[in-house]
Amino acid sequence: MVSADPPRNPSHHLAMRDPSPWVVRFARLIPTGGAVLDLACGGGRHARHLISLGHRVVAVDRMVDAVADIADTAEVIEADLENGSPWPLAGRRFDGIVVVNYLYRSLFPILIDSLTPNGVLIYETFARGNERYSRPRNPDHLLMGGELLSLLGDTLQVVAYEHGILEKASCPGVVQRICAVNDRRSSRRENGEADPHAIYAPGQQQPVTESDTQVS
Repeated sequence: MVSADPPRNPSHHLAMRDPSPWVVRFARLIPTGGAVLDLACGGGRHARHLISLGHRVVAVDRMVDAVADIADTAEVIEADLENGSPWPLAGRRFDGIVVVNYLYRSLFPILIDSLTPNGVLIYETFARGNERYSRPRNPDHLLMGGELLSLLGDTLQVVAYEHGILEKASCPGVVQRICAVNDRRSSRRENGEADPHAIYAPGQQQPVTESDTQVS
C-alpha cells in the first residue's frame, strides 16, 4: 500500500531484495514458527526472510503482484488500508508484526491490539530530515523525534530504539526504528515492569554478553 507521498520511486522500492538489518537483527525475538504480519510488504523482501526462518507469514499490500511468487508459502492479501475500508485482519493476532518504509499513524492502535502476548513489533520508517535526501518530503509522512516511542506509549516493552542518518544504506536517509514486545500486561512484577529480553548486536547470532560490552 502506498501513501500519498510514497517513500521512494515504487520501482526502486520493489527492486530491493535484502531485508533491513534492523528486521534481521530482531526477528530472532519472534517465537519460533509464529504467525507474522508483513504490513506494506512491497516486493516481499521481509516476507521471504521471515519464511526462511520458519514463520507463518501474512503479507499485505495495496498491490501484490510483486509477491505473487510466494503465494504458495505465505498468505498474500491485497488491501488498501487508507481508503476507509475495514481492517482486513479483524480478530487475528500475530506473534510478530513487521513494518518498513510505511507510515499511517491511525494503524498503531490496531497493530498493538493485533499482537499476541509476547508478540514482537519491528517498525522502521523515515523521519524528519529525510527531505534533504529524497522522498518522502511531506512532514505528514515523516516521524518526529521520539514519535515511535510516543505512539507505543506504555503498552509495549521497548527492546531497542534508534533515530538517525543512514548514509550507506540502500535507501540513504533519516530513519527511526523500534523493536518492542507485548509483555507488559502479563508482567507478574509489582511495578508492572516486564522481564528484559536478550539483546542481539548487529551481525551476531547470539545475545550480547557481558564480555561484549567491556572496554579494555
